[in-house]
Amino acid sequence: MAQPGLGIAASLVAMAISLGFISLFDFPSFAGDVTFFTLCLIPMQVMVAVLWGANPPFVAKMGQPAKGLALLVLTIVVAAIVFPLALAAAGEGIRPPGPIPAHFVIIAVPTTFYLCIIFGGWPFTSLFKNPVVAGLVTLVAAYVVTYLVFRLFFNYDFLRGAPVYLASAPQGMFMGVMAMVFYVTVLAGMFFVIHFDLWPLTTQPAIMKQPVLGIVWLAVSIVLAAIAFQVGVAGMGTDPMIFLTRVTVPFIFGTIIVLNMLQNSLFAKMTQPLKGVANVVAAIVIGQVLARVYGALAPTLTGALPSGPPGYEYEIWLANALLSVTFPFLIFLAAYFAFWPLAKPAK
Repeated sequence: MAQPGLGIAASLVAMAISLGFISLFDFPSFAGDVTFFTLCLIPMQVMVAVLWGANPPFVAKMGQPAKGLALLVLTIVVAAIVFPLALAAAGEGIRPPGPIPAHFVIIAVPTTFYLCIIFGGWPFTSLFKNPVVAGLVTLVAAYVVTYLVFRLFFNYDFLRGAPVYLASAPQGMFMGVMAMVFYVTVLAGMFFVIHFDLWPLTTQPAIMKQPVLGIVWLAVSIVLAAIAFQVGVAGMGTDPMIFLTRVTVPFIFGTIIVLNMLQNSLFAKMTQPLKGVANVVAAIVIGQVLARVYGALAPTLTGALPSGPPGYEYEIWLANALLSVTFPFLIFLAAYFAFWPLAKPAK
């Protein structure tokens, strides 16, 4: 099966598995331990797929599905180790995890993307010639950077007096929800640049070397997020959580379908920047459609969930259903199993 048919079929399979998984849990369980754990899977996934190419030396001679299973088990083991460490670092070890530690594991995902994709693993891929070591060190660094960002920029004074408030909560520069939404929107900015194959940065050879590329690309992503935030949240007065689940999350999810599952095949014959425009439009449309499909299924899968303040149950469910659960299943199938059994293993 060739693209884009392969990607469409694989996406449908992964989404069906994800929705079945989601249906196993009530909302408190799903929004607590379950998605906290699945969020702990994703940084390892990103590192394995990007820096290891989903083919590290210790599984390189394996065929599918053995290779995919080995990487899957390794990722689950790492997530099981990270879970209590992250909960202790940001949540005082209290279970089920509340919003404060949840924000910590949420932003660990963009941080890992930034280190692995924007910076290409620099400086660790230069310091450590062994790709396995370089990847694992980058993963650890991602959590260290996440912790520093969390303590410096996130503030939870608005939760004082609430049962979920923690005495150890960071007292950083920005209101915690706003900071989390902006940080994730920077990830959308990163993907926006990828849609254009890094054009026009590629026209400047001096930029296309690390760490200059990483610094410039991250700066561009931040500017794009700031523009989106200024228009959507500040200008239009959209609630940050509504903005996250109606704009940022669907775009990221649509991008994963377009770039990862369809392997950038929809507009392969186009040149930049027209290809980038077409990719962005496709990601927006696909993301919005799938977000609405998931939203329509929420009452059947989990039960009726109120939208908006004070609890944002629907928004929490939708964001987690798309990015905390379905995203890992998509990457497991596309990267770890190389689309097996839908695609024949590469020889």
